[in-house]
Amino acid sequence: MSLSTQPAPTAAPTRLDAPVLDVVVPVYNEEIDLEPCVRRLHGYLGAYFPYRFRITIADNASTDSTADVAHRLAGELAEVEWAHLPEKGRGRALKQVWTHSDAAVMAYMDVDLSTDLGALLPLVAPLISGHSDLAIGSRLARGSRVVRGAKREFISRGYNLLLRGTLAARFTDAQCGFKAIRSDVAARLLPMVEDTGWFFDTEMLVLAERAGLRIHEVPVDWVDDPDSRVDIVPTAMADLRGIVRLMRAFGAGRLPLATLREQLGRNPLPVAGVPAGLTGQLIRFAAVGVASTLAYLGLYALLRLGMGPQPANLLALLATAIANTAANRRLTFNVRGNEGAWRQQAQGLIVFAVGLGLTSGALALLDALHSAPAKPVELAVLILANLLATAVRFLMLRLWVFRSRRVPTQAHSTP
Repeated sequence: MSLSTQPAPTAAPTRLDAPVLDVVVPVYNEEIDLEPCVRRLHGYLGAYFPYRFRITIADNASTDSTADVAHRLAGELAEVEWAHLPEKGRGRALKQVWTHSDAAVMAYMDVDLSTDLGALLPLVAPLISGHSDLAIGSRLARGSRVVRGAKREFISRGYNLLLRGTLAARFTDAQCGFKAIRSDVAARLLPMVEDTGWFFDTEMLVLAERAGLRIHEVPVDWVDDPDSRVDIVPTAMADLRGIVRLMRAFGAGRLPLATLREQLGRNPLPVAGVPAGLTGQLIRFAAVGVASTLAYLGLYALLRLGMGPQPANLLALLATAIANTAANRRLTFNVRGNEGAWRQQAQGLIVFAVGLGLTSGALALLDALHSAPAKPVELAVLILANLLATAVRFLMLRLWVFRSRRVPTQAHSTP
């Protein structure tokens, strides 16, 4: 994996006679299905696609006569080329061909042509116009029509939910074999994509989304191929390992996604009178604050079973303050890696002391006004004091603790 966001050194220069679209068909031992697929795709593009095109067959270390079929098709059809890779891996094949292509837009589709070709022009049109950076066909988007068994439907939706829960993915279908990318985006994004197998699609989309790139989704008509070569169990295990690897990379701040976002012009739009990133920070801070407050109240109520209100408040606030600083560090202010973590936790404890003073002061005031207040009244006073402490905490975290990183799109990433 490369952490550079500069174009790959092997990227082909753009020529005036270069095709607008390069459609890659990755294959492994597809001697039977390859020829009808390529001829059907070639016929469709020739009849309905209004730009110059190329079809590239990416032979993934096939051991049958796939290479012979590909070589013959390339000789018969002027717009067809083929490339042979000595190693297997769909991701490896796509990365190899895409980084060497001279087309403005690159796409790929599975050899079974499960996706209706009528979605091809809607897929690539936003990329040709420059409006979007990547495009994907989605079997789960509203308007799609899908024919497949319950088992594959369950796996697909389950995988989508897993990506949303672990990597906060917002795209709807990671594994549909119908995707496209602009060449300038691919030159900077693909060097960061490490996987060479089936997880390649997911990793590419997650990185693109984290970098603020625009992903266009097209609902597709899709009919399941009963002769699919995908081995579900090993593929699922590889996907899980890929998810864990990405979570670790994001946690350590090893990927220069902010740099990529800036190079491709996907930084947030400036709004007069609103500091950059403030709205998103407020939303994330509020979510962390709600979780922290609930944890604080639950812990306080538990500790009150065996001690007085002041020590219970101290211990509950201290425990949740440490967790709150760590959560805001990562989620609200987008700070990754271990650099400065101890200093920021120490500053967070000072912020905690301010919150402790506000809540303790509120309890002391309540005790002065009423010697034995009811528990609901005590909790209500603490909630109001915590709301004030939360506002102060946000300002101190933004303006002091994480001051140098308060704009998420300019967060430091370890090269």
